[in-house]
Order: sequence, then C-alpha cells, then structure tokens
Amino acid sequence: MTEPRLKIVLVDDHSLCRNGLTDLLQHRGQMTVAASTGDPGAVVGLLREHQPDLVVLDLRMPTTDGLSLLRHIRSEGVQTPAVILTMSDAQDDLAAALRAGVRGYLLKDMEPEDVIAAIGRAARGELSVAPALTLKLAQMLQAGPGDPERRDLLSSLTERERQILDHLARGESNKTIARALEISHDTVKLHVRHILTKLNLNSRVEAAVFAVEQRASPQATSLVESARRTPR
Repeated sequence: MTEPRLKIVLVDDHSLCRNGLTDLLQHRGQMTVAASTGDPGAVVGLLREHQPDLVVLDLRMPTTDGLSLLRHIRSEGVQTPAVILTMSDAQDDLAAALRAGVRGYLLKDMEPEDVIAAIGRAARGELSVAPALTLKLAQMLQAGPGDPERRDLLSSLTERERQILDHLARGESNKTIARALEISHDTVKLHVRHILTKLNLNSRVEAAVFAVEQRASPQATSLVESARRTPR
C-alpha cells in the first residue's frame, strides 16, 4: 500500500522562495504543501487547521525570527515538528536552533534533492543538518568539557535508557530504534520520555546533543570524530 504523502506548512517572508519550495516538494518530493505564508501571525492557525507532519520556518523575517516564532507556536500548545531553512550558516544560529528542539537546520543553497531528502527524514523523526554544517556541529559539541553535574545525571538512566540515548545521539527515529533493539515503537517512546525527564531536557534533539557533549557513548564520540574528518 502506498504511504500517505507528507503534509508540510511553509513559513517564509519571500514569496519567490515559498513558491519555489512548494513546487519542489510537491512535484519532485511527492509531498503536499498544505499551506504557505509570509505572515508569522497566521502560522498557529494554519498549523491547527491543517495538522501537518512538519513546519518549515525561515530563520530571518522582518517582524520576527524563526526561533521566536517556534517558541510562540509551542506556547500556544502546538507541537508540530519544525525545520529551519535559512541562508545563515552561523554556528550560533545552528546551536540556538538545535537547543530549541528543531528537527533540522537546512541551508537554502543546498541541492534540491538534498533538501527533499532532509525534510523527509525530519518528518520521520530523524535529525537533519545541512552537510556543510557538520563540522560546525562537531566543533560546537566539542567546544568544552561536559558539565559534571549534568554528567552525573547519566547514572540515573537504566541500561536500556542508555542504549536508547546512544541511538538518539545518532539522530535515529523511534521506528529505527525500535527495529534495532527489537522492541515496540511505544516502548521506545516511553523510554524517551523517561530519559528526557531524568536528564531535565525538553526534546530528543537536546538529548542527542547532551549525549555527545557528555561523551555518553562510543557511538556518540564516533559521530563527532566522523564529522571532524568531513572535508570543508
């Protein structure tokens, strides 16, 4: 049976960008753009109306920025997963976006097929970062030693929760984790909730960043080392 098309809402103040991305996702990406807008004030209503799989936000807009808008969306009780699509490759912007809990941080100069693939991964629950930013992500995560107090929180995790944290550090979806550990999708969701509670975190992306910062697993360290070897 054919899988249902992913439903997307686009938010960007440039109509040319919205129209081009709409055409790309619908015709080449086989997705449905349920709505697009350049008005940040309309976003919460559109998300409630269309219930999309993902909202794609520009980072810089005349009246607000994507992360402030995302915080507003969350304050209104709307939990639609979000991806930032921007021209900014600044490390500070990437760090702020990941800590805000976005599913992805993509650049507008990426190849079209890469944008389609990254948005698809994000909609399926995986973390997607523009390949050009991989080294910056590694540098950000290795900028300093982990906080000892937060590192101590790891001792509160069960062995199974540590295994799942390892997988979160690799940006894997709940479905992928469930298959790898041969447990149910619902069991993974329950463990992820427990991990977030025990580590005082708000999102699975924060958990992934935490895992790498604290050197929680060999896999997490390998993720960073691999990123450091990626050519500039």
